Amino acid sequence: MVIATLETERLVLRPFTVADLAALVGLQAEETFWWYPLRRGMTDDETAAFLDRVIDQSSDPERPAFHAVTGRATGSLMGWAGLSVPDFLPEILPAIEVGWRLGIEFRGKGYATEAAEAALRWGFEELGIDEIVSIYEPENVASGRVMDRLGFGPGSATTDPERDPPLLVRRLTSDTWRTAGR
Repeated sequence: MVIATLETERLVLRPFTVADLAALVGLQAEETFWWYPLRRGMTDDETAAFLDRVIDQSSDPERPAFHAVTGRATGSLMGWAGLSVPDFLPEILPAIEVGWRLGIEFRGKGYATEAAEAALRWGFEELGIDEIVSIYEPENVASGRVMDRLGFGPGSATTDPERDPPLLVRRLTSDTWRTAGR
């Protein structure tokens, strides 16, 4: 599962590098970037630890990792998206999750759907994953809409033992993905 570079019409999803730290610090410091689940932005140290973890995971052949999402035309970092193991929710393991986070200036333009769709295609078609989940707080309506556009089924409720808000786990199978003509 070593991370591949994925390209869409407007985006390049590539492995993170240490050179991404400065741009990532700016994005992840935005309060809205991490509102769900942190209710605040990340500190510089938290972002550095996040980046170290993602870079380590991207070279692990046993697990997928998030991609840096960059603008195809500009090359600038817009956020991240991709596949991961949702270790924070052990009751659904083993599972692979698709997730995304974009800077505020990149939201509402279809980039999250485009990036997530590329990650799902990679997961289903290249990695041979049978089912991918997406996890969110129902209050996060925008993420729920992205899941709807991608074809995820209705969610099953659960809670994160570390946090209070309820979560929904939505599922998408490779069969459903293919049937939709993706």
